Amino acid sequence: MQSSTRVNEEPTAYEIDRILKLRSEKSIPLPDHLTTRGRLIHGPTPPGGSIPSARESDLTSEEVQELIDLIVHGRHTRTPVVMPERLRARSWNSVEEVILKLESALGWEGAGWKVGAASQEVRKAENVPSPSPGRLFKRSIFKSPAVVPSEFFVNYRLCEFEFAYELGLPFPAREKEYSEADLRAGIECLMPVIEIGDSVFEDWYSLSGYFGGMYDNAGGAAFVTGRRHVDWKDIDLPNSNIDVYVNGSFIKSGKGVEAMGHPVTSLTWMVNWARERGRDVNAGELVSTGTCTAHTFVQPGDLVSADFTDLGLVEAMFI
Repeated sequence: MQSSTRVNEEPTAYEIDRILKLRSEKSIPLPDHLTTRGRLIHGPTPPGGSIPSARESDLTSEEVQELIDLIVHGRHTRTPVVMPERLRARSWNSVEEVILKLESALGWEGAGWKVGAASQEVRKAENVPSPSPGRLFKRSIFKSPAVVPSEFFVNYRLCEFEFAYELGLPFPAREKEYSEADLRAGIECLMPVIEIGDSVFEDWYSLSGYFGGMYDNAGGAAFVTGRRHVDWKDIDLPNSNIDVYVNGSFIKSGKGVEAMGHPVTSLTWMVNWARERGRDVNAGELVSTGTCTAHTFVQPGDLVSADFTDLGLVEAMFI
C-alpha cells in the first residue's frame, strides 16, 4: 500500500470541474427526501433512542463464538441477522473480544484500522461509552471516484467523512505508550476518505441498546480514499472543513475537530488501543480517525461527494 514516491497527488481535471460545480450549486435547497442525515432509512429508532439491554455481564467464550458465527454468516450471505436476547450484553469487554477475533473468522485480509464513534455527537446518538476500534479490509477499499457495489452491504450504506493516515513506520505492540509525536513521525501521508458503515443487525439506532453495531466491526464495511497528501503537517486539521453532498445536493458540513479534537489524537488512540492488546500496527496500514460529519445514510443509485476544501474531493457511487 505504500507509495515509492513522496509527493502530493494532484487533482484530476474531473475533480477540479466537479468541485466547482458542487460549490456553485451549494445554496440550492435540499429536496424533500433528503435531510442532514441523508435518507431517513436508518429504521424506526431515532438517534439516541435505543433502550439499554438488561444484561451487562460479559459474554462467555462460547457466547462470543456464537455471536461471531452469527455475524460471519450475515456478512458472507448478505443476510440480516437477529441477535438473540440472551446474547445482548452491554459489555465493552465483550465488544473488544469479538472485534479482535472477527477478522480471522471472516477470512478477509486486513488493511488497517478505523475509529468508530470518535465524536461526542456520534457517541450520544449511538448511546455508546467510548470510541470503538474496527478493521479495514483490503477487499473493500476503493479509490475515488469509486463505484461501490452492493456486495459489501447487508442493511445500510452509512457514509462518514473522515481523515485517514497511511503509516510509513511500524508501531509494534509494546509496554510503553506511543505519543502523538511518535505517530506524527511515523505518518507517510494524509488522505480524505469516506468510511462506509453497515450492520448485519437491523434498525441502526436501536443497536446501541446491546452494542450490536460495535460487535459487528464497529460498523465498518467499505472505504473510499481520496488523494494522498505528504505535505500535510502545516494544515489546520481541526478547522479543516468538509462539505457533504448527496446527488449534488448539499447536506451539511463538518470539521476535523470532531475526531477527538485532532485526527492525530484519534490516530494515537487507535494505535495505543491495538498496542495494549498485543496487536501490531504495520507500516503501510491505513488508520481512519473517525467521522467529522456524523451520519449520512444513502441507498443504491446515490452519488455521495465530499469536498475536503484544499485536500480535494472524495466520491462514491453506490450501485
